[in-house]
Amino acid sequence: MKLLLGSGGIRNEEQVKLYHDEMAHHFEGVDEVLFIPYAGNDHDYYLKRIQDFSSPSGIKLVGIHHAEDPIKAVEEAKGIYVGGGNTFLLTRDLHDTGIIDSIRNRVNAGIPYMGVSAGSNVAGPTMQTTNDMPIVSPASFETLNLVPFQINPHYFGGKSWVKKGEDFIPHNGETRQDRIREFHQHNTTPVIGLWEGTYLRWNGASGELIGGSATVFQAGKESTSHDAGTIFNGSLEPK
Repeated sequence: MKLLLGSGGIRNEEQVKLYHDEMAHHFEGVDEVLFIPYAGNDHDYYLKRIQDFSSPSGIKLVGIHHAEDPIKAVEEAKGIYVGGGNTFLLTRDLHDTGIIDSIRNRVNAGIPYMGVSAGSNVAGPTMQTTNDMPIVSPASFETLNLVPFQINPHYFGGKSWVKKGEDFIPHNGETRQDRIREFHQHNTTPVIGLWEGTYLRWNGASGELIGGSATVFQAGKESTSHDAGTIFNGSLEPK
């Protein structure tokens, strides 16, 4: 298994270069990658935007929405990239097109999968650790189950601060830690919070943090912080 799961939040020059380098390495030898733009509403616009942004990697992206049969497109794909956006919208369309089992089977057979933001969130068993608003209702919260843990993209620790005039004041709303603790009141699956610009390379048995940090949450335990280079097993315990 060959997964590259990114948080997103790619803004500065160093993060953009890492994105291109990781993408080129991940899809090395693949002449064409199937891009799934279902997390956005305008599929053609989204495809063009990601094609332009990703072009320095040298990877050719083609949109699944141009295929007459999306299941066949997945079955014939040599690589898959699922982009970010709204996770509820993405999950709804993954179910409605019937491609979840096909993606899982192809990735388990060895083709590389890349997911960013919502695309990394759906790599877990469910989409229940998304940050997004439920703008549509998917048939199920169950997703690709390519990794045995939940993913929270765009993670950050502590409270949010808001600029008011020249000062910054605490927002005092729920934190990401609060929401993940709520998840663990009803679920025991471990959760990894990927900080911005961070990737997790996963090979089916272990994963390595690339480019940034992550915070791991286990039910009934204190969260732990980890830096780039950390290797995890399937229970998100560092090896």
